[in-house]
Amino acid sequence: MGMLQEFKEFAVKGNAVDMAVGIITGAAFGKIVSSVVDDVVMPPIGLILGGVDFSDLKLVLKGAVGDVPAVTLNWGKFIQTCLDFVIVAFAVFMLVKAINTLKRKEDAAPPPAPPAPPADVALLTEIRDLLKSR
Repeated sequence: MGMLQEFKEFAVKGNAVDMAVGIITGAAFGKIVSSVVDDVVMPPIGLILGGVDFSDLKLVLKGAVGDVPAVTLNWGKFIQTCLDFVIVAFAVFMLVKAINTLKRKEDAAPPPAPPAPPADVALLTEIRDLLKSR
């Protein structure tokens, strides 16, 4: 079997296609979560905290000399990234919790009653039961 044929079989398999769809959907979902955090969650938190932004906090290891920029340890960006992660993780947790609640409500609904058997099957069942009772 040629390499091209093997690649074709791999690429067309359901698992590879499902994985690709999951990755693409996950990337799009990541953009939605980032937007929720940046545009919806962070502004009120920033307002409550008085506009605190840790991104500008840094330790200068070596000052700028001429055209050479300063060497800095940007610990504030790290703190901000960790804070963003916690907020994103909490937002995803709340979303998954809401979805699980909806699923539980669907699962809790009683299953629909099975349809009544056709008349001829009901008649044959009745005859069988009468013959058994004799």
